[in-house]
Amino acid sequence: MAKRKVFYSFHFANDFWRTQQVRNIGVIEGDAPVSKNDWEEVKKKGDANIEKWIEDHLSGKSCLVVLIGSETASRRWIKHEIKRAWSLGKGVVGVRIHNLKDQDSKQSTAGSNPFSTFTLCDGKVQMDSVVDVYNPPYSTSTDVYNYIANNIETWIENAIKTRNDFKCP
Repeated sequence: MAKRKVFYSFHFANDFWRTQQVRNIGVIEGDAPVSKNDWEEVKKKGDANIEKWIEDHLSGKSCLVVLIGSETASRRWIKHEIKRAWSLGKGVVGVRIHNLKDQDSKQSTAGSNPFSTFTLCDGKVQMDSVVDVYNPPYSTSTDVYNYIANNIETWIENAIKTRNDFKCP
């Protein structure tokens, strides 16, 4: 089977180092990493440019993978990416990354579920009851990494199937 193409959504300032570990697993094809300078350039050009950048990067992808750190759920553009990916019919899944070490060999704390503030079907269905969030059951960074590496393909396939099968009650 060909590698799935996914868009990674994450809080750049807090979690870039952690997210690069997941991106480098290599079992899926993610969007090309953006550097801090590139992201700053995108942001400088305003909201319409950010929306276009998101749209361009979601194009051709089958799933949005939200890499959840301590502050991910509160980020404006992550909320936009979740909403947009769902409206485009893409799979959506969350993976908690707070126990991966950052560039200073530090772990973080688990953040809120970014899907808990969304509703579907005109407010009848909570998105967090439909979209899975995976929390590796380990506290050691290498174990967390290995757990994600061993399961992320399945999580993405499940998210795509869930989205394809989803119907409002």
